[in-house]
Amino acid sequence: MEVLDGEMSRREIQAKLGLKNDEHFRKAYLLPALEAECIEMTLSDKPRSSKQKYRLTEKWKAHLGKAGRTRRPAPAKAGQSEAPE
Repeated sequence: MEVLDGEMSRREIQAKLGLKNDEHFRKAYLLPALEAECIEMTLSDKPRSSKQKYRLTEKWKAHLGKAGRTRRPAPAKAGQSEAPE
């Protein structure tokens, strides 16, 4: 769900992913992300509101931040050794 930029509606997220089928997006992307606590509803007490938006959870933001700091270095280019001689 790295496509989320602040708070976004379901339609905005779906469009950013380039997905056209509403039901497929809901079942394959939105519900699993909510269940995994990657995203949260801005109006959790009104899940069917036309004003409903979604945002990354603090837990997921922290996870993404850690992943960004611990990435492996890029592989060596062809003809270069990985370790200095």
